[in-house]
Amino acid sequence: MPQRILVVDDDRSILKVLRAYLEQAGYLVLLAGDGEAALHALRHERPDLVILDLMMPHRDGWEVTRIVRADRILAATPIIMLTARVEDTDKIVGLELGADDYITKPFNAREVVARVNALLRRTRLDQRPGAVGQVLVTGNLRLDLNQHTLTIEGRPVELTRTEFNLLTLFMQNPGYTLTRDDLLDKALGYASEGMGRALDTHMRNLRRKIEHDPDNPTIIQTVYGVGYRLTGGAP
Repeated sequence: MPQRILVVDDDRSILKVLRAYLEQAGYLVLLAGDGEAALHALRHERPDLVILDLMMPHRDGWEVTRIVRADRILAATPIIMLTARVEDTDKIVGLELGADDYITKPFNAREVVARVNALLRRTRLDQRPGAVGQVLVTGNLRLDLNQHTLTIEGRPVELTRTEFNLLTLFMQNPGYTLTRDDLLDKALGYASEGMGRALDTHMRNLRRKIEHDPDNPTIIQTVYGVGYRLTGGAP
Protein backbone atom coordinates (compact mmCIF):
# COMPACT_ATOMS: atom_id res chain seq x y z
CA MET A 1 0.00 0.00 0.00
CA PRO A 2 1.33 3.47 -0.85
CA GLN A 3 2.05 5.76 2.06
CA ARG A 4 -0.59 8.41 2.67
CA ILE A 5 0.14 12.12 2.85
CA LEU A 6 -2.36 14.60 4.27
CA VAL A 7 -1.95 18.06 2.71
CA VAL A 8 -3.70 20.86 4.61
CA ASP A 9 -4.06 24.33 3.08
CA ASP A 10 -6.91 26.76 2.42
CA ASP A 11 -5.40 27.61 -0.98
CA ARG A 12 -6.88 25.22 -3.54
CA SER A 13 -4.12 25.90 -6.06
CA ILE A 14 -1.50 24.72 -3.56
CA LEU A 15 -3.53 21.60 -2.80
CA LYS A 16 -3.75 20.86 -6.53
CA VAL A 17 -0.03 21.31 -7.19
CA LEU A 18 1.15 19.30 -4.19
CA ARG A 19 -1.33 16.54 -4.89
CA ALA A 20 -0.05 16.19 -8.45
CA TYR A 21 3.62 16.04 -7.46
CA LEU A 22 3.09 13.72 -4.51
CA GLU A 23 0.92 11.32 -6.51
CA GLN A 24 3.56 11.30 -9.24
CA ALA A 25 6.05 10.28 -6.54
CA GLY A 26 3.83 7.31 -5.64
CA TYR A 27 2.00 8.63 -2.60
CA LEU A 28 -1.72 8.50 -1.86
CA VAL A 29 -2.79 12.07 -1.11
CA LEU A 30 -5.52 13.25 1.25
CA LEU A 31 -6.64 16.89 1.26
CA ALA A 32 -8.06 19.25 3.88
CA GLY A 33 -8.89 22.93 3.58
CA ASP A 34 -8.78 24.00 7.24
CA GLY A 35 -7.55 22.93 10.65
CA GLU A 36 -10.79 21.30 11.77
CA ALA A 37 -10.92 19.15 8.63
CA ALA A 38 -7.26 18.28 9.16
CA LEU A 39 -7.91 16.96 12.66
CA HIS A 40 -10.88 14.92 11.40
CA ALA A 41 -8.69 13.37 8.67
CA LEU A 42 -5.87 12.68 11.14
CA ARG A 43 -8.18 10.87 13.54
CA HIS A 44 -10.07 8.86 10.93
CA GLU A 45 -7.51 8.30 8.16
CA ARG A 46 -4.25 8.13 10.17
CA PRO A 47 -1.96 9.47 7.40
CA ASP A 48 1.76 8.65 7.41
CA LEU A 49 2.74 12.33 7.22
CA VAL A 50 1.09 15.77 7.27
CA ILE A 51 2.00 18.85 5.24
CA LEU A 52 0.37 21.60 7.27
CA ASP A 53 -0.21 25.26 6.39
CA LEU A 54 0.12 27.70 9.29
CA MET A 55 -2.45 30.36 8.46
CA MET A 56 -5.85 28.68 8.12
CA PRO A 57 -9.43 29.15 9.32
CA HIS A 58 -11.01 26.91 11.96
CA ARG A 59 -7.76 26.22 13.88
CA ASP A 60 -4.40 27.33 12.51
CA GLY A 61 -1.36 25.12 11.96
CA TRP A 62 0.12 25.89 15.35
CA GLU A 63 -3.02 24.75 17.16
CA VAL A 64 -3.32 21.61 15.03
CA THR A 65 0.31 20.73 15.79
CA ARG A 66 -0.23 21.30 19.51
CA ILE A 67 -3.30 19.03 19.51
CA VAL A 68 -1.56 16.30 17.51
CA ARG A 69 1.52 16.25 19.75
CA ALA A 70 -0.69 16.04 22.86
CA ASP A 71 -2.65 13.06 21.48
CA ARG A 72 -0.93 9.77 22.36
CA ILE A 73 -2.35 8.05 19.27
CA LEU A 74 -1.36 10.77 16.80
CA ALA A 75 1.72 12.17 18.55
CA ALA A 76 4.29 10.38 16.37
CA THR A 77 2.80 11.64 13.07
CA PRO A 78 5.51 13.48 11.11
CA ILE A 79 4.59 17.11 10.40
CA ILE A 80 6.03 19.47 7.78
CA MET A 81 4.81 23.04 8.22
CA LEU A 82 4.14 25.36 5.28
CA THR A 83 4.38 29.04 6.05
CA ALA A 84 4.11 32.22 4.03
CA ARG A 85 5.48 34.10 7.02
CA VAL A 86 9.24 34.48 6.84
CA GLU A 87 9.92 35.67 10.39
CA ASP A 88 12.26 33.32 12.21
CA THR A 89 10.01 33.45 15.27
CA ASP A 90 7.18 31.79 13.34
CA LYS A 91 9.45 28.93 12.29
CA ILE A 92 10.88 28.59 15.77
CA VAL A 93 7.42 28.42 17.35
CA GLY A 94 6.43 25.69 14.91
CA LEU A 95 9.52 23.62 15.70
CA GLU A 96 9.09 24.16 19.43
CA LEU A 97 5.54 22.85 19.19
CA GLY A 98 6.89 19.67 17.62
CA ALA A 99 6.92 20.15 13.84
CA ASP A 100 9.62 18.03 12.21
CA ASP A 101 10.38 20.44 9.38
CA TYR A 102 9.16 23.63 7.73
CA ILE A 103 9.03 24.99 4.19
CA THR A 104 8.57 28.65 3.34
CA LYS A 105 6.18 29.77 0.60
CA PRO A 106 6.64 30.21 -2.29
CA PHE A 107 8.16 26.76 -2.55
CA ASN A 108 9.50 24.38 -5.18
CA ALA A 109 7.14 21.40 -5.31
CA ARG A 110 10.04 19.06 -6.04
CA GLU A 111 11.72 20.21 -2.83
CA VAL A 112 8.54 19.45 -0.91
CA VAL A 113 8.57 15.91 -2.30
CA ALA A 114 12.26 15.58 -1.38
CA ARG A 115 11.55 16.72 2.17
CA VAL A 116 8.64 14.25 2.42
CA ASN A 117 10.89 11.43 1.17
CA ALA A 118 13.61 12.33 3.67
CA LEU A 119 11.26 12.57 6.65
CA LEU A 120 9.50 9.30 5.86
CA ARG A 121 12.89 7.62 5.37
CA ARG A 122 13.88 8.81 8.86
CA THR A 123 10.61 7.47 10.24
CA ARG A 124 11.18 4.05 8.66
CA LEU A 125 14.69 3.90 10.10
CA ASP A 126 13.34 4.83 13.52
CA GLN A 127 10.87 1.95 13.33
CA ARG A 128 13.22 -0.67 11.88
CA PRO A 129 13.42 -4.05 13.65
CA GLY A 130 16.56 -5.22 15.39
CA ALA A 131 16.81 -2.54 18.04
CA VAL A 132 15.18 -4.69 20.74
CA GLY A 133 17.06 -4.35 23.98
CA GLN A 134 19.33 -1.62 22.67
CA VAL A 135 19.68 0.98 25.39
CA LEU A 136 22.17 3.84 25.49
CA VAL A 137 23.29 5.16 28.86
CA THR A 138 25.37 8.27 29.52
CA GLY A 139 25.49 9.58 33.07
CA ASN A 140 21.88 9.97 34.21
CA LEU A 141 20.50 9.72 30.66
CA ARG A 142 18.94 6.42 29.59
CA LEU A 143 17.76 6.23 25.98
CA ASP A 144 15.78 3.17 24.87
CA LEU A 145 16.05 2.89 21.09
CA ASN A 146 13.33 0.25 20.87
CA GLN A 147 10.73 1.99 23.01
CA HIS A 148 11.78 5.48 21.86
CA THR A 149 11.91 6.70 25.44
CA LEU A 150 14.28 8.85 27.46
CA THR A 151 14.55 8.82 31.23
CA ILE A 152 16.71 11.05 33.42
CA GLU A 153 17.25 9.55 36.87
CA GLY A 154 14.22 7.35 36.15
CA ARG A 155 12.02 10.32 35.24
CA PRO A 156 10.47 10.08 31.73
CA VAL A 157 11.20 12.99 29.40
CA GLU A 158 9.15 13.52 26.24
CA LEU A 159 11.15 14.14 23.06
CA THR A 160 10.06 14.92 19.52
CA ARG A 161 11.30 12.56 16.82
CA THR A 162 14.02 14.99 15.76
CA GLU A 163 15.16 15.56 19.34
CA PHE A 164 15.29 11.79 19.86
CA ASN A 165 17.37 11.35 16.70
CA LEU A 166 19.76 14.09 17.74
CA LEU A 167 20.25 12.65 21.22
CA THR A 168 20.74 9.17 19.76
CA LEU A 169 23.58 10.47 17.57
CA PHE A 170 25.23 12.18 20.52
CA MET A 171 24.92 9.16 22.82
CA GLN A 172 26.26 6.85 20.11
CA ASN A 173 29.28 9.14 19.75
CA PRO A 174 30.17 10.36 23.26
CA GLY A 175 33.05 12.83 23.34
CA TYR A 176 33.07 13.11 19.55
CA THR A 177 32.35 16.45 17.89
CA LEU A 178 29.49 16.12 15.41
CA THR A 179 29.47 18.79 12.73
CA ARG A 180 26.37 20.74 11.88
CA ASP A 181 26.23 19.02 8.48
CA ASP A 182 26.46 15.61 10.20
CA LEU A 183 23.52 16.48 12.42
CA LEU A 184 21.42 17.94 9.61
CA ASP A 185 22.06 14.93 7.39
CA LYS A 186 21.65 12.16 9.96
CA ALA A 187 18.99 13.62 12.27
CA LEU A 188 16.91 15.74 9.90
CA GLY A 189 17.45 13.51 6.87
CA TYR A 190 19.30 15.96 4.65
CA ALA A 191 21.95 18.64 4.72
CA SER A 192 20.25 21.67 3.23
CA GLU A 193 21.54 25.21 3.00
CA GLY A 194 19.50 27.52 5.16
CA MET A 195 18.41 24.85 7.66
CA GLY A 196 20.97 25.84 10.27
CA ARG A 197 18.41 27.87 12.21
CA ALA A 198 16.14 24.83 12.40
CA LEU A 199 18.99 22.79 13.85
CA ASP A 200 19.70 25.50 16.41
CA THR A 201 16.05 25.49 17.48
CA HIS A 202 15.97 21.70 17.86
CA MET A 203 19.19 21.84 19.88
CA ARG A 204 17.82 24.56 22.13
CA ASN A 205 14.65 22.54 22.73
CA LEU A 206 16.66 19.38 23.49
CA ARG A 207 18.90 21.21 25.94
CA ARG A 208 15.87 22.69 27.66
CA LYS A 209 14.68 19.15 28.36
CA ILE A 210 17.93 17.51 29.48
CA GLU A 211 20.14 20.27 30.91
CA HIS A 212 19.93 21.64 34.44
CA ASP A 213 20.83 25.07 33.07
CA PRO A 214 20.16 25.22 29.29
CA ASP A 215 21.97 28.55 29.01
CA ASN A 216 25.12 26.98 30.44
CA PRO A 217 24.99 23.40 29.11
CA THR A 218 27.18 20.71 30.60
CA ILE A 219 25.81 17.67 28.74
CA ILE A 220 25.88 18.82 25.11
CA GLN A 221 28.42 21.54 24.52
CA THR A 222 28.84 23.79 21.51
CA VAL A 223 32.10 23.51 19.60
CA TYR A 224 32.14 26.94 18.02
CA GLY A 225 32.51 26.98 14.27
CA VAL A 226 32.17 23.19 14.07
CA GLY A 227 29.15 21.65 15.80
CA TYR A 228 28.27 20.00 19.11
CA ARG A 229 29.73 17.36 21.43
CA LEU A 230 28.23 15.16 24.17
CA THR A 231 30.43 15.52 27.24
CA GLY A 232 28.39 14.17 30.13
CA GLY A 233 25.05 12.98 31.42
CA ALA A 234 24.44 14.50 34.80
CA PRO A 235 22.04 17.46 34.68
